[in-house]
Amino acid sequence: MPIDLKTALGAELPTQEFSWTPSDVQLYHLGLSAGTRWTDPGELRYLDDREPQVLPTFATVAPTMRVTEPPKVSYPGVEIDLAKVVHGSQEIVVHRPIPAEGKASSTGRITEVWDKGSAAVIAHETVITGSDGQPLWTARSSIFAKGEGGFGGERGPSTKAALPDRTPDFEVLTPTLPQQALLYRMCGDRNPLHSDPEFARAAGFPNPILHGLCTYGLVCKTATDTVLDSDASRVTGFRARFAGVLYPGETIRSRIWREGDELVIGATVVEREDAPVLSDVRLSFTA
Repeated sequence: MPIDLKTALGAELPTQEFSWTPSDVQLYHLGLSAGTRWTDPGELRYLDDREPQVLPTFATVAPTMRVTEPPKVSYPGVEIDLAKVVHGSQEIVVHRPIPAEGKASSTGRITEVWDKGSAAVIAHETVITGSDGQPLWTARSSIFAKGEGGFGGERGPSTKAALPDRTPDFEVLTPTLPQQALLYRMCGDRNPLHSDPEFARAAGFPNPILHGLCTYGLVCKTATDTVLDSDASRVTGFRARFAGVLYPGETIRSRIWREGDELVIGATVVEREDAPVLSDVRLSFTA
């Protein structure tokens, strides 16, 4: 079904109400390999039974923690086969630290629909409000849908962010587990692209790939642990573009530059000659 640009652009998304518990937060952090340093006090803050600190990237899974069905790409004016879709970008801006337990509601809208010719890019923004009526976080994301272009829309911008031209202040290797995607999918993303070899091959990959949002969370956690003394409450925002795939069991190399109250990060795959996996990565923080 071709994209209906007039219907899609600016369309409001259904309001969603959801809640989460400390166990949900712990499960998410375990999906990011928290606890690898099992005696480190900073590491164990992510896994406290009563008040685990919450990495801001938890915002990407909080509304879907109890979902057990594969996601559908279904918006007003947009119906796309899941096998054609990959994540394009993700940004989380936290307006206050995310509590370990809470209730919230979401309101959102489609903000951009770009026609890339052979593909389409669809972006949306969602504002999450806590049960006290105050905003908790704002999420902005985009998807890249292969074969869905040609509907007559504008092509949109094409920009690349360059990394600083100096030696990074930090360089960290983050290994992933062979079962990393199978762990992470318990946070609500049951896309078979990450668990079903036949589905992955039909989508053009030799094997299931790691969730882009898992890579996103892993890099955020790595930077937080390395530069911010594992204090997730200092992170005020995190954004990235998904530049390539990561297969479970591979290693992420994070090169980190500190520039004022922001970290600039390059994330690559060690085993494949440092092929990019995330680009335009920025983490903002408080002193």
